[in-house]
Amino acid sequence: MSALKRTYRRGFTLVEVLLVIVIIGILAGMLVARLSGRSEEARLTRAKADIEGSLSLALDLFEQDMGRYPTADEGLAALVGNPGLDGWKGPYLKGDLKGDPWGTAYSYTIDTEDPGRYHLTSAGPDKRLGTSDDIVR
Repeated sequence: MSALKRTYRRGFTLVEVLLVIVIIGILAGMLVARLSGRSEEARLTRAKADIEGSLSLALDLFEQDMGRYPTADEGLAALVGNPGLDGWKGPYLKGDLKGDPWGTAYSYTIDTEDPGRYHLTSAGPDKRLGTSDDIVR
């Protein structure tokens, strides 16, 4: 009988296994709830970094080489491919021109009052320009 008791004490009971599964489920649920808002926050941060960092830098490099910013017709594509300009020393961006984190192309316009200024905009989470969630430089 003592050999039977030793075998029984080495294993886990069904109640203990179920308790561990429930605890793991609760912890996983808390983790998912805590991290669920982080993905949208990360997208916003990436869009701001693209606009204020890599795209602005690439536009400034283009301006240094060409003496002007790309025209509205040339757009941001002039940063990755020569639009047929003498003096173009690009590409000014590594890789291809990518859209914002929500899959929408960044909007690029020249300031009509000051051609030495430009506007970069991400349509934001709603994917529509001109709304309150736009990310603008």
